[in-house]
Amino acid sequence: MKNYLLFLLFLGYSSTLFAQQDAWVYLTDKVNVQASLDNPISILTQKAIDRKNRHGVAIDERDVPVNEAYISQLKSATGITVLAKSKWFNAVHVRGSQTDIQNLIDPIAYPFVESIDFADKSLNTSKLAKQKTTNKLESVSTAFVYGNSSNQVEMIKANNLHLADYTGSGMTVAVMDAGFPGVSTIGGFQRLRDANGILDTYDFVERDVDVYTNTSSNHGTLVLSTMAGYVENQFVGTAPDASYYLFITEDGPNENPVEESYWVEAAERADSLGVDVINTSLGYGAFYDNLNYNYSAAEYDGQTIYITKGATIAYEKGMLLVNSAGNEGSSGVNAPADAPGVFTVGAVDGSGTIADFSSVGSPVQPTQKPDVVAQGQGSAVITENNALASASGTSFSSPILAGGLTCLWQALPDKTNAEIMQLVRESAFQYNTPDYQYGYGIPDLYETLNKVLSTHEDDVNQIKVFPNPVYNKLFVQLPLNNQVCAVSVYNVLGKLVLETSVSSDRNQIDMSSISKGVYIMKITETERNITLKIIKQ
Repeated sequence: MKNYLLFLLFLGYSSTLFAQQDAWVYLTDKVNVQASLDNPISILTQKAIDRKNRHGVAIDERDVPVNEAYISQLKSATGITVLAKSKWFNAVHVRGSQTDIQNLIDPIAYPFVESIDFADKSLNTSKLAKQKTTNKLESVSTAFVYGNSSNQVEMIKANNLHLADYTGSGMTVAVMDAGFPGVSTIGGFQRLRDANGILDTYDFVERDVDVYTNTSSNHGTLVLSTMAGYVENQFVGTAPDASYYLFITEDGPNENPVEESYWVEAAERADSLGVDVINTSLGYGAFYDNLNYNYSAAEYDGQTIYITKGATIAYEKGMLLVNSAGNEGSSGVNAPADAPGVFTVGAVDGSGTIADFSSVGSPVQPTQKPDVVAQGQGSAVITENNALASASGTSFSSPILAGGLTCLWQALPDKTNAEIMQLVRESAFQYNTPDYQYGYGIPDLYETLNKVLSTHEDDVNQIKVFPNPVYNKLFVQLPLNNQVCAVSVYNVLGKLVLETSVSSDRNQIDMSSISKGVYIMKITETERNITLKIIKQ
């Protein structure tokens, strides 16, 4: 009650409590733009260039870095602290007094400054405000449950993608969150470390590479575990073989618009590094320390808020952005979850019933929000102490699905981010009747894969088997007009070792009883025989 009274007491005086203001300073131009575009390897990694080329994403002026000479001059300006920068917006985030920031518009001293937007909208002639609501992590229980990640994985059918050998291998995910304590030491991430699956780390708040000793929050650790965690026979994340960048963009003790700018910086770095998927279990809404920075409900329109505009550019750059809808219930989705180019994930419990905290969409968003839902109530996680636990929040439904989408994109590498998003929406249980709670519903990622394989025009008359090499489960893709095919498997000596049949709706073959080695598989249709070499591992 005391805190509530203090809130009421200070509400009318918020504008006088903050002598320091936050603002975005937009710059006029960049240097060496054409030379950089003619030689893109000078500004992007080869992986980033390859990903953009593969999906037809143009490399443009937004990929060129901010002019560091301009930044140096702003850092030298009286009373100005430069906190972040964005090449996509050609802008920097500054902090200072209102007067000192307004002085930057001087055309003589700072001719390269194009415009200034204060986070406090009342200080602008044109509006731009920011507010943030980190998805509040609900209570974490330490109850130990064997195999407790199975429900959340099977709900979206990511387990079937794993059986098909799509486990995220070759894919890169950036996790933008708070601290990651324990990730560098505990057993739940040993498999990830042994595979050199952590490609790099960076703390955009403290400006160093250490993301592991930030003990103010374990949120990033819990989030990462749902994708990359592994405890033999007890826990498997949804993308256990993907590679990860771990970025801190959340300043836990404070609620300030600069966190939006940290996020945009991290997204720009992710793009330049060739990241495929970004998961963000954070959100920005109506709870800034300075109440004048808060956004109105109408501004969650998918195009106004700074981080939302940054997410739109990240989407245009070809990355797949997955974001938690928020834990604000009827108060609505957060930013950047309001962006059309963000795949927004709400939360359900283990039985598929909507969680009461899951943020709902509204007509303010230009597209259906949330897009889909996944398990976010009673989700299985690994704590920084290496304990198997459960936790609740859309903070977990988002990465659970992000890992599954990573595996799906591995299986369908020629699809664009937009195509993957739409295919997954179409697989959800209420695609034809979406609402603002479930969105399109719980998706079926394996159905998505089978739909693409079965309708691909070039594959209509082909028979394919995957994965090859195979460990246990072998899947057979059949032509659309096929009914039942006989299958015979022979060893290299010609001895029959397995005999079965497959059809379009019963397309799995159990190979677990067969020893390691090379085999010949004969698939018999009505009018032809297909012979394939299979390697059993």
